Amino acid sequence: MPGPLQVTSRVVVPEAELSWRFSRSSGPGGQGVNTTDSRAELSFDVARSGALDEHLGARALDRLAGRLVDGMLTVAASEHRSQLQNREAAEQRLAQLLREAVAPPPPSRRATKPTRGSKERRLEGKRQRAQVKKGRSGRHDD
Repeated sequence: MPGPLQVTSRVVVPEAELSWRFSRSSGPGGQGVNTTDSRAELSFDVARSGALDEHLGARALDRLAGRLVDGMLTVAASEHRSQLQNREAAEQRLAQLLREAVAPPPPSRRATKPTRGSKERRLEGKRQRAQVKKGRSGRHDD
C-alpha cells in the first residue's frame, strides 16, 4: 500500500516526503483498542517539498497557513478499527487538502448593476411593508 500519493494529475508526492506515526486510538474496540496502534497520523512538509513547484508551493502555504505547524501539514485518522483502513483514510484526507490548496482560484466576480425591474420590485416591497406597519398602529392618519 505505501507508495507515492497522487494529488492531481500533475502533482504526485513521493513516498519519501510522507511521514507516518501510529498510536492507540480512542473509542470502541473492546480489549483490542488498548493494544493495537490503529490510529494513523500522516505528515507532509509543505514548505520544503520538492513535489510542489514554487508557484503551487506558495499557494498551498498561503491557503493552508492555519493548519500548518512549522510548514508541516498533519492529518490523523482513527475512525476505523484497522490500521490499514486508517492509513487509507489519512492518505485520502491529505490528498484532498492538497488538491484544494493547489487548485486555481475561482474567476473573479464581475460587478453588475441592479436592473430597473429589480429596483422597482424592491421599492414596491418596501411600500407594502410600510403599509403593513402603518396598519398596526392604533391611529390612522389617512
